[in-house]
Amino acid sequence: MTIQQTTPAFAAEWQAWEEARWAAVSGPHGTASLADTVWLFAQEQRVAGVAGSWSAEGAAVRGEGLTDSGLRDAHGELVGDTVVLQAGETLTDGPRLLRAFVRDGSPALRILDPDAATRTSLTGLDAYQPDQAWVRPAVFEPNEGSLEVELVDGHRSVNERSGTLRFELDGVERTLTATVGAQALSVVFADATSGAETYRFRFLTVGLPDVAGATVVDFTRAFLPPCAFSPHYVCPLPPPGNRFEFAVTAGEKLPVRVEEEAAA
Repeated sequence: MTIQQTTPAFAAEWQAWEEARWAAVSGPHGTASLADTVWLFAQEQRVAGVAGSWSAEGAAVRGEGLTDSGLRDAHGELVGDTVVLQAGETLTDGPRLLRAFVRDGSPALRILDPDAATRTSLTGLDAYQPDQAWVRPAVFEPNEGSLEVELVDGHRSVNERSGTLRFELDGVERTLTATVGAQALSVVFADATSGAETYRFRFLTVGLPDVAGATVVDFTRAFLPPCAFSPHYVCPLPPPGNRFEFAVTAGEKLPVRVEEEAAA
């Protein structure tokens, strides 16, 4: 990797981004607080530690027997006997949040607990120092057809919009497969550091391209996927072409936890 001067402004912007990342991960109901993901079905079932019974109502989460549960809705009002939650909607259960999660039409109830060990043991995010040499101009080319995405639990989803990012690194053209969202491109990649110096794969968010397809791939903002913090997430894995043989020494590395500090 070519050494490049990192400006104070770039370093300051990166530091602000990393501080925002830490807040999002470590907050009381942040990424690291996920204590469980319980998949639901048409038949009612009990969820450990949660009042009432729960089931799938189409792609929604249905709870029943909640009159005396103490659960409150998004407006702070006590719920009645029955609630139906769409994807992303939440209930407050004391200090915890209950959130509806939907994957390919299958709903689950997620429990976000400030006291989860995955959160309380977390003390920081280890990351490489920012180096502007890892910020690369790129061109995005839309792909025809759909992209099959494998998730950590073996489930396979189909993404209808994807494409290829082309950029140069050390004089060699490289490519990354990206999926297209409403506000950004999303990338999942692994490299020679994965599973050792860094988590086994990482995420990147890339700005939507302009009319000519131009955008920027900034590896200094490679970030840890949610499943690096809790085993109850179902993160996508890198597609085959997104597994680099070289080391990407940029971005976040690993979570730092209390037990790891004690062993150091």
